[in-house]
Amino acid sequence: MSSNNRLNNAYNRAKIIRFDDTSKFILFSDCHRGDNSFADEFANNRNIYYHALKHYFNNGFQYCELGDGDELWENLTFEPIFEAHKNIYLLMKRFHDENRLHMIYGNHDMVYRKQEYVKKNLYTFFEPKDEKEAALLDQLKYHEAIILKHRENGQELFLTHGHQADFMNYHGWRFNRFLVRILWKPLQVWGIADPTSPAKNHRELIRLEKRVKNWILRNKMKITVIGHTHRPRFPEPGDIPLFNDGSCVHPRSITGIEIVKGTISLIKWQIATKEDGTLQIVRILLEGPQKLVDYKQNED
Repeated sequence: MSSNNRLNNAYNRAKIIRFDDTSKFILFSDCHRGDNSFADEFANNRNIYYHALKHYFNNGFQYCELGDGDELWENLTFEPIFEAHKNIYLLMKRFHDENRLHMIYGNHDMVYRKQEYVKKNLYTFFEPKDEKEAALLDQLKYHEAIILKHRENGQELFLTHGHQADFMNYHGWRFNRFLVRILWKPLQVWGIADPTSPAKNHRELIRLEKRVKNWILRNKMKITVIGHTHRPRFPEPGDIPLFNDGSCVHPRSITGIEIVKGTISLIKWQIATKEDGTLQIVRILLEGPQKLVDYKQNED
């Protein structure tokens, strides 16, 4: 099956979420939440991520996670990940309880395709102080893709992880997972990059983006947002509308995409120093805001 067919299948199976110009979404991907070991790339940014996510919760945003949220290649089970970042999952629960949490699986958390796996690991957790199971992300469903569809003008934003354009990370993910667990996780501690990831392989990154761009042109899509490569992208109106929200494992920062009141922006959260020498977490606007309708194309 070609990357074009895989992307078509993801689009056809996508969950549709209606939105309008009053809606607010934050899109993050590639958190790669791990077990807080030396191989856990997310650990360095977890406080930045938690602060940003709490900001978005308090300000009425919906949260869309575009895959590879949990690092389930390096880690055999979800439990050590939950224990390492419990405060984050409890915050995600607050989004979920208000129907503001929308989850997409990627190649590193492909096991979430199976609802039984999600039910077993994410529906509940053991609360030590109560000595019993408590609700976590009860009834949560992961999707391969999500379509945000405007209620009034019908404009669509196609959200997916992007590994559909990467044969080995789509069909061969089990083999890549084996290599990461056995070989690359121990070497990662010493700074040796995993060559199976397009985020660490520049040539494969360029090829993957080209495949997605060709699919966008072939299908006359408006806006497509992916992760997977970890490289933020924000095209100008008139260019091929392929966006990328980056990742949450950049050195000392996280990037994401905000959709607010009919506009789209690329943002970064990082730690900055105040004049008095104390530290603070700040939001930085990298690109935008740009009106979504500026990317609207004709169907002919």
